[in-house]
Amino acid sequence: MTRFAEGSRVRARAADPDGYTRLPRYVRGHVGEVIEVRATWPLPDEAARGIVRAEPVYAVRFPAAGLWGSGSHWVIIDMWESYLEEAP
Repeated sequence: MTRFAEGSRVRARAADPDGYTRLPRYVRGHVGEVIEVRATWPLPDEAARGIVRAEPVYAVRFPAAGLWGSGSHWVIIDMWESYLEEAP
């Protein structure tokens, strides 16, 4: 079961974890929208430490202007569930 549905507003976690992560720094703390629930895949952050744990992955879109201050397009990133939190 997934935590977020298509259309959910989510915020990328702002944390700067120790070690390996696939959470891009340029989206941390920014609000986006889930546009697709992809599948359940192993979390690479933990796989790098020898731990195999799968979780849902979402396609999340962010407005380019919100990330970089300009641009009328969207930036779409596949993000594991633990990288996201509910946005107000």
